[in-house]
Amino acid sequence: MQSQELEPAAAAAFAAFMRSHQNAVYSTAARLLGNDAQAEDIAQEVFIRAYENFAELRDHPTAVGWLRTVARNLALNHIARYRKRWRFFSEYRNEDDPDDDEAEPEFAVPDNVLADVEGGDRRARLEEALRTLPEQQRVPLVLFHFEDLSYAEIADRLGIALAKLKTDMHRGRLALARVLAGVEI
Repeated sequence: MQSQELEPAAAAAFAAFMRSHQNAVYSTAARLLGNDAQAEDIAQEVFIRAYENFAELRDHPTAVGWLRTVARNLALNHIARYRKRWRFFSEYRNEDDPDDDEAEPEFAVPDNVLADVEGGDRRARLEEALRTLPEQQRVPLVLFHFEDLSYAEIADRLGIALAKLKTDMHRGRLALARVLAGVEI
């Protein structure tokens, strides 16, 4: 594919477009990947694709949605390529044996865990806590709570059983609560 050069006015418009949407694109990738360098690579790829489609995206009211979807899909594709690194034996357990799953202890989190933290700081603390989670817990939580995907959509996209997804979500929420409460995992 040949690169198309934008006219100077269009190039300036693309630069402004990129600046106005870079935080949404980067944060989408960073939440899913938990790695700044990889999120930057994904964001760069998203804006390369946006550059190639800028004529259609330029004034489109749902451009930010398109950008976030591309960022999410690229991040998930990246994760899928490296999935063997975070695959656990729980994916291979005998699903016919419901007693095979270990019970997780409940962990009560005080309602005021983040009460003393201001709005922007609260979000930053949550983002940092998410980064501490293993991918198999972080990714489903981000897809559900930040990307508004259903459990079925997440399980399908990640190529895992719905039961495994629910287990990962439960364990992820427990681990996230521990991190936010300052309890060692």
